Amino acid sequence: MYKKIYIAVDESEFSKQALAVATKMAQIFNSTLCIAHCISNDDPSGQEAGRGVLENAKTSINGIAVETKLLVADEQYGLNGISLAIAESATEWKADLLVVGTSNRKGLDRFFSGSVAEELVKKVDCSIMLVRIN
Repeated sequence: MYKKIYIAVDESEFSKQALAVATKMAQIFNSTLCIAHCISNDDPSGQEAGRGVLENAKTSINGIAVETKLLVADEQYGLNGISLAIAESATEWKADLLVVGTSNRKGLDRFFSGSVAEELVKKVDCSIMLVRIN
């Protein structure tokens, strides 16, 4: 069903939970998994940290084909820049499924901080799985 599963990760618990779900889905469907991380600037220290996030995610899974992508978001667009970078990359990679961890924030917290997951729903054509932490 899903041959190409794309997941955007950071170092949060929400992301780790989503990676576990994406990995299980990739095993079930014998899919290729693409792990992406988005940084907000193009400086060497940000790139190094981003590559570290990707390597940590990659080493936490075994036995499936994995690609990694380090994305750079335009800082001036905030969360919208992150969601745009992820959406463009997932579309370019021709993902069948995009997996995203979500914090399930409510009320004023969500109003002020927004949601990358919510923005992704508006920007991609593939199926999206939102994973909430247990």
